Amino acid sequence: MNDVILIDAGTGNLRSVQKALENVGAKVLRTENPKDVVAGKKVVLPGVGAFGDYMAGLRARGLDEAVKEIVQRGAPLLGICVGMQAFFDVGEEMGKHQGLGLLRGQVARFAESLPVKIPHTGWNQLRVEKDTALFDGVRDEMYVYFNHSYYCQVQNPSDVLATTTYGITYTCAVANENIFGVQFHPEKSQAVGLRILKNFLEAA
Repeated sequence: MNDVILIDAGTGNLRSVQKALENVGAKVLRTENPKDVVAGKKVVLPGVGAFGDYMAGLRARGLDEAVKEIVQRGAPLLGICVGMQAFFDVGEEMGKHQGLGLLRGQVARFAESLPVKIPHTGWNQLRVEKDTALFDGVRDEMYVYFNHSYYCQVQNPSDVLATTTYGITYTCAVANENIFGVQFHPEKSQAVGLRILKNFLEAA
């Protein structure tokens, strides 16, 4: 039962995410049809680009309400990069834009005063903050691949699954009941990323 719905909000190439899921045994249906999403048993919400454009793409297709419905039903949901950011209340990229409101918090830009280059692009280490099946076999100081200029300011500490440090220490993975999210790109994170995707399939 490894059928996975891969949501296409029309904002980027999802082929690498699809291939990574297939590599760990998933049968993937890539779709922008909210009816497919609502019927899904396991759902992945990937995203690239600007938060506002991404949310506009979801809403234009009715995918925002479909995601909320499957979460309420209890289907496992994994957000990747901007897909994780979309879980929160507000994104501040190019103005304030409403997110899905599944988790409390906002998405803010890294401060220009930080002594690091923005965007945060490349490999960085995880610090695992709590036990969950999604990170089974994933340990502190393992490296994953990032590419982003905005990060999630999480209001509820219990939602924080993992952090990383890049100028500041911030949340890079979240978990709340059937909702999971990673700021980094598991499809570009080699063995560690594939392990996380495989854990999602198995835990779900």
